Amino acid sequence: MIRLTHRIRSFDTRRPWVWDTALTGFWLTAALIDISSGGWRRIPGNNDTVPLWLVVAMSAGFAAPLLIRRSRPLGALLLMLPFLLLNAWTGAQLQAALLQMVVFYGIALRLPLRTLALVLGVLSVPLAIGAVRHPVGSWDQTIVPPLYALLMVALLGIAVRSRKEYTASLVERARRLEVERDQQARLATAAERTRIAREMHDIIGHNLSVITGLADGGRYAAAASPERAAQALDAIADTSRGALTELRRVLGVLREDSPGPHSGSGGGDRAPQPALTDLDRLIEGVRAAGLPVRTTVHGPGAPLPAGQQLTVYRIVQEALTNALKHTPPGTTAAVELAHTPGVLTVTVTDTGPPSTTRPQSGGRGLTGMRERAALYDGTLDSGPLPGGGWRVRLRLPVPPPVPVPVPVRDKGSA
Repeated sequence: MIRLTHRIRSFDTRRPWVWDTALTGFWLTAALIDISSGGWRRIPGNNDTVPLWLVVAMSAGFAAPLLIRRSRPLGALLLMLPFLLLNAWTGAQLQAALLQMVVFYGIALRLPLRTLALVLGVLSVPLAIGAVRHPVGSWDQTIVPPLYALLMVALLGIAVRSRKEYTASLVERARRLEVERDQQARLATAAERTRIAREMHDIIGHNLSVITGLADGGRYAAAASPERAAQALDAIADTSRGALTELRRVLGVLREDSPGPHSGSGGGDRAPQPALTDLDRLIEGVRAAGLPVRTTVHGPGAPLPAGQQLTVYRIVQEALTNALKHTPPGTTAAVELAHTPGVLTVTVTDTGPPSTTRPQSGGRGLTGMRERAALYDGTLDSGPLPGGGWRVRLRLPVPPPVPVPVPVRDKGSA
């Protein structure tokens, strides 16, 4: 039944003239039948001396405006108004005059309340004329019942309109929620793609740079010291395995349904993300690739959240990777961590020249570092040093340590 109603409404929306023509033809036919059968003469208080041609004209004048009652309800009323005045003046009391209720309902359904009140006043004029010229009983018996009928039609139209507006508001709200949901999904997808691209860049870029350095060193050492070449190959294997492990972890999060020995219940390798404790292993790998790195830590290290530790690790990793890729042999680097109250400052410097191939302000690496820093309200700047070399400096706000409550012991207890 609901589907049939929906189809009828859809058809009426596409072709409104079909229903309007059918309704107008039905009421016009009914009016003509009433005239031909003489039923209009049997109405109490009716003036049956009205010429038949005038009755036919008035009946057509009441029915024909229904054709435009939905598209132009005020126009339909204006077309009907002269026949209403003529019907009241002659006292014909045609039943077709009740079709004004259909037009009045359309006005109540579509037009503002101020217009509705004005139309109600206009329709009261024919009632007053009929009550004065052709009274039937007292004036209240002539005017009040038709006014009550008009008011009931107006209330019905207002109620239906309120229901339609409420339904339309619900539909619009649902549409907006769907749009917002799609936008949020697209934003979340874009943010996740950016995060994955940043992780893949850090993992692949760093490890490939280390592998390239180890391979170059092993090639040069192969002739003079086969043992050093074998050590370089072992380091390449370890670095490759580490890179594959990190890649499996990142990609495993994307395939939450994939089974595997490390998938557990959610899929993917759930190994923890790198932290500050992994910096030593990272720096050892860089040293093995041929870049001497000196580390310095100032101040007691306050415990950091896992996300901030990963940020520091990736930024140090990217800075050392750039030093490996863009500096000549003989370059040295330094990593300095300075813990001060509320701020952690990480500085990575190298002695390489500011080559034209070194990224200045753009590039995925620098952009990723700045995004990581901004994620935790930090700042990152990079550029050449005045005396030569390159510096990457990160300033990261550190949350204050959570105080551990000390249990209070009762003095009276043993």
